[in-house]
Amino acid sequence: MKFRDMPYERVTYEEAEKKIKNLTEKMKLAESGEEAFAVHQQYYQAYKDIYTNMIIAEIRHDVDTADEFYSKEQDYYDEVSPKMEALFVEYKKALFHSPYREYLEEKIGKVAFKSMELSFKAFDEKLIPLMQEENALTTEYDKVIASAAIDWDGETLNLSLLRPYLTNTDREIRKKAWEKYNAFFESVSDKLDEIYDRLVKVRTEQARLLGYENFVELGYYRMNRNSYGKEEVENFRKQIKEVFVPFAEKLHEKRKERLGLERLMCFDNEVYFKDGNPNPQGTPEEIMKAGLKMYEELSDETREFFDFMMENELFDVLGRKTKKAGGYMTYLYNYSSPFIFANFNGTAGDVDVITHECGHAFQGYLSGFDPILEHADITMETAEIHSMSMEFFTEPWMKLFFGDRTVDYLSMHFEDAAIFIPYGTMVDEFQHIVYENPDLTPGERKEVWRKLEKEYKPHLDYTGYMFFEKGGFWQKQQHIYNSPFYYIDYVLAQICAFQYKIKMDDNYEAAWESYLELCRLSASDFYGNMLKKVGLEVPFEDGCVQRIVNALERKLNF
Repeated sequence: MKFRDMPYERVTYEEAEKKIKNLTEKMKLAESGEEAFAVHQQYYQAYKDIYTNMIIAEIRHDVDTADEFYSKEQDYYDEVSPKMEALFVEYKKALFHSPYREYLEEKIGKVAFKSMELSFKAFDEKLIPLMQEENALTTEYDKVIASAAIDWDGETLNLSLLRPYLTNTDREIRKKAWEKYNAFFESVSDKLDEIYDRLVKVRTEQARLLGYENFVELGYYRMNRNSYGKEEVENFRKQIKEVFVPFAEKLHEKRKERLGLERLMCFDNEVYFKDGNPNPQGTPEEIMKAGLKMYEELSDETREFFDFMMENELFDVLGRKTKKAGGYMTYLYNYSSPFIFANFNGTAGDVDVITHECGHAFQGYLSGFDPILEHADITMETAEIHSMSMEFFTEPWMKLFFGDRTVDYLSMHFEDAAIFIPYGTMVDEFQHIVYENPDLTPGERKEVWRKLEKEYKPHLDYTGYMFFEKGGFWQKQQHIYNSPFYYIDYVLAQICAFQYKIKMDDNYEAAWESYLELCRLSASDFYGNMLKKVGLEVPFEDGCVQRIVNALERKLNF
């Protein structure tokens, strides 16, 4: 079904309560493993019904944050979704403690039961008012960011539509764009400080109500970190700081020389060539058509997937003034349909949507054929491998998008992927410091960020841009507000994607088969086990980051 034709009906809490409580009682009364699993399959359908409607509402709200009807629906779900989560937790407890656990574990897997155990540690009904407050605050943050109305020679731009000017070939235009960028964030800085301060406090309060010292432990449970913890992440960050940061700084130095600059200013930070970054050729419709050709040729599986996406209009990618910033893939269960939300703006980021978000969507499409719903419950460090690796697997088709600047694009994409790693790791360390010290003032948080920037990105120079000079850059990173502790998953995944890049340069077909296997494994096994099954190193292991850097330096003849 085309997305625009999908019917929407508000899921009331009362309706959800009746359905899920009924299934919880049925699970408790089941008299055999077969009967318990039959109840669980009924639960699958109830879950799909509820979340399909909630996700339709979310997408339609994000597409136009000024839409009054769907804004009210979003506000409603912000309020009732924690109460609905309580219903799901009670059902899962009945499943988890079933006398037929062994039979059920054979059916849905050990990972599912470990994830349930973590969900119990992450939730209690007494948290509901605080979770409602947290939801309202993240929605408020999104609206502040979406409210940007920046005057550019008489045209009003939001942050997504400003982006082409931030990376413009002309350095003076970039300066002007950064001045406007800086001015917008200065104008909302106090509001963003207030929202984040309240978020840190409301999350800390939830953690302490559950008996945890601070939000870090609760945050890990919420992220469903089912096979590693804080110590492994700390060790990984240490490797990045010691090994990858010096490599990334070499790339910045090389870029500075290429641009002919004495020093890299913040407005040069995302510019790779003197004549400007390569931008995709053609209209958004032509970019989508090139994507169709690319996925038709890549494999039978990707051809079928992209045909399905196009036929059912499962993309909303055009930038608009009242559209939520950013991009994502989500999944509409009742229609077995991934959906991609993005903001095209004429930069190479538009092609990243057709590669990165389609990597997520392709895996979601494949997992839709698996009858066990828990297998689709992928932890994010795995999910981001699907997307970031697809960016590399699609490189042979980049000429369709970039024409005679294809080589420049491939060079830019490679460097961009590498220099992201220190930034993503810094975001994670920042969040650990913030939640371990929840009484920091807004000014102290900004001091922490600026100190970390000097460790992870020493080349950065914000002189003249006061908001960023004072350590405010993190306030534009929506994950920090909306999805605490998510960001390190991108870094872990990028290390794995680089492993695929190295493999595909040696044997593309073998690398693709490994990637397909990983997509199909979905969440049927634990993270480290799945990586080993498909021939990838686990990023936490000592020496992994060093081996990746060695291979990349050989590739670049460093």
